[in-house]
Amino acid sequence: MTRTATILALCAAAAAAGCGGNAPDQQAPSAKDTPSQAAPSAAIADPAPMAFATCRSCHSTQAGQNGIGPTLHGIVGSKAGAVAGYAFSPALKNSDITWDRQSLDTWLQAPMKMVPGTKMVLPVRDADKRKAIIDYLETLK
Repeated sequence: MTRTATILALCAAAAAAGCGGNAPDQQAPSAKDTPSQAAPSAAIADPAPMAFATCRSCHSTQAGQNGIGPTLHGIVGSKAGAVAGYAFSPALKNSDITWDRQSLDTWLQAPMKMVPGTKMVLPVRDADKRKAIIDYLETLK
């Protein structure tokens, strides 16, 4: 299997796993919790939009917690390939990208087109979902 095929297979598996389960930085509801019994703060405990669920399968939002992908905490305004402790592709490390709304939107549309050789392979084709994800990323400071 080629490196790209391996990465695609891993990302697909991670995305599938992430869609049905809780991310490491989310607590699973207990058996006694029902929609009518859950604390009101539970509904606002995680401000991530639904569109972020796929991202969460590879990325943490906690500072210093890298996963399959780097943490996204503090990503807006940072240089691409600069998250400590994550092994970025040489292509991304050398891209000279600073993550802002425009670069993130372009990246999320087609990461492999923007930076050939990157490890990220999952695009977000829907503009509204990209906007929701970027709005959320701006809050992770």
